[in-house]
Amino acid sequence: MLNSRLRIANKRTAYGPSAFKKVFREAEMKWHVLHPLWVGIGVVGLIILGGRFLVPDDFGVHGRNFTYGYHRLSNLQDWKDFPVKYQGRDSCTECHEENVRLNSGSVHAAVQCENCHGPAVNHPDSVQSPSVSVQPLSVDTSRELCLRCHAYLGYPNSNRGAMPSIVDRTHRRRRECSSCHDPHNPGEKPE
Repeated sequence: MLNSRLRIANKRTAYGPSAFKKVFREAEMKWHVLHPLWVGIGVVGLIILGGRFLVPDDFGVHGRNFTYGYHRLSNLQDWKDFPVKYQGRDSCTECHEENVRLNSGSVHAAVQCENCHGPAVNHPDSVQSPSVSVQPLSVDTSRELCLRCHAYLGYPNSNRGAMPSIVDRTHRRRRECSSCHDPHNPGEKPE
């Protein structure tokens, strides 16, 4: 008992006002480090709590994986009713057989018609009678469209390096690509 009192007395003398300030500074430093941590934990907690109230109960994985199965189950019919904008090459073949044949035999065979002509939604379904003319799809003849694939990127060890490419700043800068190249068969010059 006496030994413990002596130890306490020794500690009191060892810890004077300067020692107290040192301990206070250490505690202040700990608070300086812990404050952002507690704020971060609070923000994460609020996000989780907000998610419980804002995210519908039927939202989650409703399939084999996250790729196609992560959705809101009550929203399925809305997506089924959404009109399909891109019809694919098969819908073009009925009326544009010659262009599809040319394209299928060219180096652009992998490029779908709607990449250049835009989505074929309601085309030609918008025609009600033979007297009504079909509205043509807009054709993007801009240089930027061709440069999406044919701009030189300088990747020597990629598949992109095997594709014919141009340096935009030096290759016939003021001309559209379709003025020299037929998009349906790029090896031939347009008529």
